Amino acid sequence: MVELTATVITRNEAHNIGRCLDSLMWVSEVIVLDQFSEDGTAQIAASRGAKVFQEKWHGFAAQKNLAVDRATHSWVLSIDADERVTQPLRAEIEDVLESDEPRDGYYIPRRNYFCGRWIRHGGWYPDYSLRLFRREKGRFEDRAVHEKVVVDGGTGYLREPLEHFTYVSVSDYLQRMERYSGLAARELALAGRGFRWRHMVLRPFFTFLKMYGLKLGFLDGRAGFFLAVSYAYYTFLKYYRLGSDPV
Repeated sequence: MVELTATVITRNEAHNIGRCLDSLMWVSEVIVLDQFSEDGTAQIAASRGAKVFQEKWHGFAAQKNLAVDRATHSWVLSIDADERVTQPLRAEIEDVLESDEPRDGYYIPRRNYFCGRWIRHGGWYPDYSLRLFRREKGRFEDRAVHEKVVVDGGTGYLREPLEHFTYVSVSDYLQRMERYSGLAARELALAGRGFRWRHMVLRPFFTFLKMYGLKLGFLDGRAGFFLAVSYAYYTFLKYYRLGSDPV
């Protein structure tokens, strides 16, 4: 097995966690930090050989950092419960870690699926995200939403994608949009960003234009149109809530 720790944070992910951990069977250590799931997530993870810890919710970035803190190996691969490591990606990670002078962190492309369909345009692919890094060099930036790893050192890019089975239904997507827009508005407020009418009016329009036109979302057909419209609405909602929701 590769001397690598994979970390996953969970909350009621029984429908995902088994397939996620099955794709990590080649990793020498898997840490699952669970938020007291009520659907058997922790039991499924333990049955797959993961080290399971229970922790109350501290926010996305803080939760992922707590999982990283429990790693015993120098290299960490952080993934979500709805993601899968493919065999080609496994081979590429192994090659990188066995190379003479690996960098301190690596961006991995993601193949994102919406309602079972791979979305190839609109900014959804390759969707690089830094997920493989040296534990002593990388931390998740403290943000309310859209958390990301910041590495103190050199970084590189892998070729093979991580498969991401996000948003299994339109209902699931809209529910998460409601949550994320509130978190994003709070983050803007804490950063000292005040409400501006022009942001609420113009930014949604440009979001749609960028996704559907400039990033070729129209090539994904009806799904591409829906995602461009809904992202524009998310942008509107974020700036509307910036002016109306308490911090």
